[in-house]
Amino acid sequence: MPLLLRGASLLLIYHCGLRGANFSSRKSVLTNLNFMMDGMRATYSRRAVSKKTEIKNDEKSVIEEEDAAGSDLEMERVRSDPSQLQSMTVKELRELTRRMGVSGKGTKKDLVSALMDSLGVEGNGKGGKSSSELVSPSEEPLKRKSGASVVVEQKLESSEVISETPSNKRSRTKQKLIKTTTLEENSVSNGKINKTSVQKETLVVKGAVPKAGLSPNDNSEPWTVLVHKKPQAGWIPYNPKTMRPPPLSKATRALKILSWNVNGLKALLKSRGFSVQQLAEREDFDVLCLQETKMQEKDVEVIKDTLLDGYTNSFWTCSVSKLGYSGTAIISRVKPLSIKYGLGVPDHDTEGRVVTVEFDDFYLLTAYVPNSGDGLRRLTYRVTEWDPSLGNYMKELEKSKPVILTGDLNCAHQEIDIHDPAGNRKSAGFTNEERESFETNFLSKGFVDMFRKQHPNVVAYSYWGYRHNGRKTNKGWRLDYFLVSESIAEKVHDSYILPDISASDHSPLGLVLKL
Repeated sequence: MPLLLRGASLLLIYHCGLRGANFSSRKSVLTNLNFMMDGMRATYSRRAVSKKTEIKNDEKSVIEEEDAAGSDLEMERVRSDPSQLQSMTVKELRELTRRMGVSGKGTKKDLVSALMDSLGVEGNGKGGKSSSELVSPSEEPLKRKSGASVVVEQKLESSEVISETPSNKRSRTKQKLIKTTTLEENSVSNGKINKTSVQKETLVVKGAVPKAGLSPNDNSEPWTVLVHKKPQAGWIPYNPKTMRPPPLSKATRALKILSWNVNGLKALLKSRGFSVQQLAEREDFDVLCLQETKMQEKDVEVIKDTLLDGYTNSFWTCSVSKLGYSGTAIISRVKPLSIKYGLGVPDHDTEGRVVTVEFDDFYLLTAYVPNSGDGLRRLTYRVTEWDPSLGNYMKELEKSKPVILTGDLNCAHQEIDIHDPAGNRKSAGFTNEERESFETNFLSKGFVDMFRKQHPNVVAYSYWGYRHNGRKTNKGWRLDYFLVSESIAEKVHDSYILPDISASDHSPLGLVLKL
C-alpha cells in the first residue's frame, strides 16, 4: 500500500508539474516511477504465491482429514470383517499398517497377523467372520493337499467347523453333522469340491453339547473346539463331560489320583486366588501330585499344614541348586509304606524333580522332567542322561511292584498331542530327539500312556501358553501324563483332563485305579 501511494503521487506530479521541466528532471521522475512499479509487481507476486500456498495448505488439510476419516472407516470395516485383509494386496496392507502405526514388515501373512493383532481381532474367536465357504452337508469331500478326502455327513447335534489355510485364513460356519463321519483316504467322492479345500486345511469339529442357555458359538468351553494344523481322519476334540465313563460304585475299591503342574504354588494360592481345598472338595481325590511348586524348604512347613484338610501325609522336595525353581510334592490321605526323593543320581537330584511313594499295590512317582530350554541348551542332557535314568529307575522299582508315573513330562509325544506340529519341530518339547527318547525310555519299556490308550483319536491338551492366549483358542500341547505299568493298565477305570481349571498354564489330570 505505501508503494502504491508513492507511485500515485509521482504520477500526479509528473502530469501536473513536470511536463515543461527539463529532460533530466523528467528522466529522474520516470526512473523512480519504474522502480516503484517493479516493487509493486514483486509485492503482488509474493502475495499471489503466499495466497496460493495458503490454498494448497487448506486443500492438503482437507485431504488429510478426508484420508483420516477414510482410514477410520476402512479400519472399522476391517474390524467388522477381518476376512477383507486376505483380499488386499501387499501394497494396500502396507499402506493400512502405515496409517494405523503398525509395523509394516514381513510377508503378507505377517502383515495380516500384525493388523489383526492391532485391531484386537481373534483369529478364530467369537467375532471371526467366514473368509471361505465350506462344502455343504450334501456336498461331500474336502480334498486334502495329499489327495485324501474327507466326507462329512450330517448329525443331529449342532457343531462348528473351522478351516485353516497356510495364509492363516480361518472360517467358521455352523453346520449339521450326521451320526457317523466317513473318511476316505486317497479318493474323491462324487459331489462339489470347495475352492479352499484344495489347500492345506484344518478340520475342526466342536464336539461339546452346549450348556443350557448357551449358544453353540459360546466360547466358554474352548477345549471342546479342536483347532489343529494337521488333522487326521477320525480325530475329534476332547469333551470330558461326554467322554468320561460313569463313576464306580461305592462298593468298588479304587484310588483317585490327581496331578497338576501349578507353575508356582504360592502364586497360585495368593495372586491367582485359587483354593486347592476347593479342588479337593470337587474331585474328592485320594492323592494329589504337584509339579513346579517353586517352593523353598523354609516355606514348606508354613504351607503344607494349611493347604488341605484331611490330607495328613505330604512329601515335598525343593530345588537346592536354584532357589524358587522346579519342586515337586505328593499329598495323600492314604499313608504310604515308604517315601523316596530323587532318582538316586546326585547329578539329577539337586532340582527337586522327583518324589516316590510306595503303596500296598504299586509305586507312585510324581516327576517334573527338565525342559530342554531356550535354544535347546539342555536337550542333550535331557535325552542322554535324564530320561534314561528315570526310565531305568522305574524299571528297577517295577521288579517288586507295578509303577505309576505322573507329572509334567515336557514332551508332546505325537502330532495329535500338539496344535501346530510342523511349526514346532525345533521347539523344546517336540523335537524328534525328545519324542524318540519318550518312546525309547518309557513306552518301549512297557509303560502305557493311559489317556492315549483310552482316547486314541481324541485331541486334548493339558498346557496352553500365556503368551498367545492359547487357552482361549485351544492352541495347546499335551505335556502331562499318567504312564502305568502294563500289568495294571486294565485296572485303570478313568484317565482324564480337567481343562476348565485354568489357575495355571497347565490343567490338572486325573486317574482312577481299581484296587
